[in-house]
Amino acid sequence: MIRWRKGEVVRVRREWPGAVELDVAVAEGECRALAYPPLVGRPEVGDTVLLNTTALAMGLGTGGYAMVVAVPDRLPQDPSGPGHLVKARYTPLQATVLGADEQGSPHHEALREADSLDGMPVVVADLHSALPAILCGLYADSPGIRVAYVMQDGGALPAWFSMSCAKLREVEWLCGVVTTGQSFGGDVEAVTLHTGLLAARHVLGADVAVVAQGPGNLGTGTRWGFSGVAAGEAVNAAAVLSGRAVAALRVSEGDLRERHVGVSHHSLTAYGRVALAPARVAVPVLPGPFGATVSEQAAALAGRHEIVTVPVDGLHEALKASPVRLSTMGRGLEEDLAYFLTSAAAGRDAASLLS
Repeated sequence: MIRWRKGEVVRVRREWPGAVELDVAVAEGECRALAYPPLVGRPEVGDTVLLNTTALAMGLGTGGYAMVVAVPDRLPQDPSGPGHLVKARYTPLQATVLGADEQGSPHHEALREADSLDGMPVVVADLHSALPAILCGLYADSPGIRVAYVMQDGGALPAWFSMSCAKLREVEWLCGVVTTGQSFGGDVEAVTLHTGLLAARHVLGADVAVVAQGPGNLGTGTRWGFSGVAAGEAVNAAAVLSGRAVAALRVSEGDLRERHVGVSHHSLTAYGRVALAPARVAVPVLPGPFGATVSEQAAALAGRHEIVTVPVDGLHEALKASPVRLSTMGRGLEEDLAYFLTSAAAGRDAASLLS
């Protein structure tokens, strides 16, 4: 069920590329709202806005905003630029974008016959929150490289939702964002994960690609009912295109849910069952009994994948210097250090493939 409200914008809180955060007065009081100006125009103080308040009412951790669906009294101009790819198809806010792989794109010729990543490392992760930690591990060992983020469509569809991506581009930790499938709003748009990876390499000139869903993953507590199964499919895509897949494990010492303590069942299913091609599974050297448990759990993936033991010396310091706030499921760096160290270890392993 969708919850609808009309409200009036009372203040603009902050904005970043593609998104504006607002306070909106509704019948129940004030609420926090998010608008995407490329879709609905830029709301101003005093504007009436139509809100979808579903995520706010549900108290979603990553999506707890009312979403601006329209500024009905001041519609944006019709787009006049090129582009024939429709994303978020047949939803009220479907968007037409210029795909790097479509015929009208200046990159069409580069991608038309492209069939290889030329051995480019591709770090695959379950959660969007792993992205900055992976980059910390990469840049700790290989400063000056070009890294592209290839965003799957299992979480948020608009890349604009991610404040982390905006900041990481600003500080040049990302050379660009490629949005694939139904996701949109990246620096480069692609139809599939495969063309998204090829665009990362041949359009953005990336040395490394990081693949993960956008913010706001979906899980049901069942073996197969979670959006992170796509991590296994990303391993397959990297292998088909002659990339070198590095699988970042989802590891937690702070999650209260038993299925996510140690190596999450998400990783064991995605890499152990969905990924049919071999990858390097980066296993961090964590201290004590917890570290031994992680190593033992990860060993279950050895039948198909290469288990790579990665030291974590210096990675805690690298994570503390992250240009964006580190947070997963509401837990910060020190509240779930194992999660972030494991992600950084995958970045470190990818960096080792560049030397």
